[in-house]
Amino acid sequence: MIENGGRQVDLAEVGSVGGFFALRTEAVGEPAEGLAEEGAHDGAYIPFAQIYAGDIAPLSARVDTVAGKLGAPERRVAASVAQLGLAARLWSVALGSAALHGEVPDLDPARLYWAPLRSSPDDLRLPEPHAFPAADGTAGSLAEAVREVVQYGHLVPLATALRADGRISPRLLKGNAGSALAGAVRELRGWSVREGRPEVGERAAAIGAALFTHPDLRTTGASRGGSFRRRSCCLYYRCPSGGLCGDCVFDRPPQRSSA
Repeated sequence: MIENGGRQVDLAEVGSVGGFFALRTEAVGEPAEGLAEEGAHDGAYIPFAQIYAGDIAPLSARVDTVAGKLGAPERRVAASVAQLGLAARLWSVALGSAALHGEVPDLDPARLYWAPLRSSPDDLRLPEPHAFPAADGTAGSLAEAVREVVQYGHLVPLATALRADGRISPRLLKGNAGSALAGAVRELRGWSVREGRPEVGERAAAIGAALFTHPDLRTTGASRGGSFRRRSCCLYYRCPSGGLCGDCVFDRPPQRSSA
């Protein structure tokens, strides 16, 4: 639940949209259901603020894990995939709550905890969640709240941290952010159809459209007929078992040099 002036918002319903929308609210140090706390960077939860302040070791550990699982030929490929996953988690949690309940959880980096070696929905914790102020509950004001919470609060400093870890294109990271946002909107629209809640899909689309007016997101892709086509590539196709994502800029994987 999110506390907002005594009113509670059902985060469990947001989580029902899918794993990327789930947000655990147990206190750090208190095992989540079916989980045990582990040692440093071994599944331990750390605040995002720690990473954004310069301790990028947990982020580097996440990139290493992704690289190992994918057999990534370059570190930047693993960094891209790791960032894309985090962007999807953050957009989904904030946008899902905004679309379903007209409230945006305050994902303050000092209070939002991440376990780099776990996967959703067990990777994020926000003890005692409360709502981030939104002026009037309209799509525009909710979009501004989501932008403050996700884009400025996390994606901008996360990109800085990833560039400190290794070489990666800022344009690629912005493209991933746009792709992840479009994916969150798409999931919410699909859920709204399945659940007979068309107003949720309409609100998600309106908030998403407002978010895409920002210069960092406006040029990341184009929407046509309810689908999104990005203008950059996340590089997943470079992995041994990789391919093209559904919104990829390419129609077929580029030829890789044998040199």
